[in-house]
Amino acid sequence: MKPFKIYLETTIFNFKFAEDSPDKKADTIKLFDEISGGKYIAYTSNYVLQELLKAKEPKRSDMVGLIEKYKIRFLEADEIAEKLADEYVGAGIIPQKYRTDGIHIAMATINDLDIIVSYNFQHIVKLKTIIGTESINLREGYKRIGIYSPTEVIENEE
Repeated sequence: MKPFKIYLETTIFNFKFAEDSPDKKADTIKLFDEISGGKYIAYTSNYVLQELLKAKEPKRSDMVGLIEKYKIRFLEADEIAEKLADEYVGAGIIPQKYRTDGIHIAMATINDLDIIVSYNFQHIVKLKTIIGTESINLREGYKRIGIYSPTEVIENEE
């Protein structure tokens, strides 16, 4: 089976170092191990990088360093993604204040990725968002994209 193309949203980089959330940290480390092992082809975007750069040092450098360490492919800003995100906001799926969350979904969508991986349960990994963005994406001629947390994506050893 060919590797899934996944989009790593900002929270994934954060939880790799989250000492206060050991389960989420462990699942995120496992996800990065699976990326390293070739199970997934990982992507992120300049929108994620902009958010990571707001963190304080040394965490900022640690999070940004994951992009190079795991050879995560980088998607540049895109006007089509911005417009698609505006569709999500206009439909009331994503609040205007959190438009960047819509841009993450749109970036994965327009770049034909398979899955968005996120721990953002407020605006991304949420039933309303999944159903609403899927409806708009299908209307606009894009394929369905999975939206999951790392826990749902990683292999669980029995």
